[in-house]
Amino acid sequence: MTAAVGPRTWLRRFHTTPDPATRPVQLVCLPHAGGAAGYFVPLSAELCEVADVLAVQYPGRQDRWHDPAVDDLHELARQVVAALEPALDDRPVVLFGHSMGALVAYEAARLLNPARLYVSGCPAPSRGVESEQEITDDQGILDDLRALDGTDAELLSDPALLELILPALRADYRAVRTYSWRTGPEPSCPLTVLTGDRDPRTPADAVMEWKRHGTKDIRFHAYEGGHFYLTEHTRQVAELIAADLA
Repeated sequence: MTAAVGPRTWLRRFHTTPDPATRPVQLVCLPHAGGAAGYFVPLSAELCEVADVLAVQYPGRQDRWHDPAVDDLHELARQVVAALEPALDDRPVVLFGHSMGALVAYEAARLLNPARLYVSGCPAPSRGVESEQEITDDQGILDDLRALDGTDAELLSDPALLELILPALRADYRAVRTYSWRTGPEPSCPLTVLTGDRDPRTPADAVMEWKRHGTKDIRFHAYEGGHFYLTEHTRQVAELIAADLA
């Protein structure tokens, strides 16, 4: 059963048994551009025994389609932190972000000072997502989604559904395209960088540049697959996180 948590339903908890309040850590997951909280249902299923797993539902999609999407990543991170703070307690908080969500998690970590930060499928903030910087129209967005092979092809070819999802997609792609890293304190928590070994978004030099954005215990892990390697390697990633949390 899905439970909404926090103000204006920013947060989703997909697994409530055992009692999530008894879990020693809160794990907050942030989805990719065009993505929704439900992307993390499999990861939540794997980790609900060791963590209270929450997933962020950005405005402008699914049951939040009526809320205006945010097209600035710095502002989105601030809003995520504002939504998180009432839901957090004395337990350590861990952030996990995939693709655009990695940038949001990173910027949120600069504000929250979490216990750990996981960034997945994303070049370093100082590098920027170069492949998205030239995508400025709907056709370019749709072509990019098809190339990344992470979105149902039928969804991308249904005019009625596209009318519903394109506003959020436009905002997300604009947010990534216009994102500019700002100098300042870096997260002081351990940082783990995860990638797919065939991900066109994450060339090796752009991934290694994450070294600039951590102050201690920076690790890198590559999995077989493309940009959405996480779909095929949920259990392996969950085992890595569980080992860290233990």
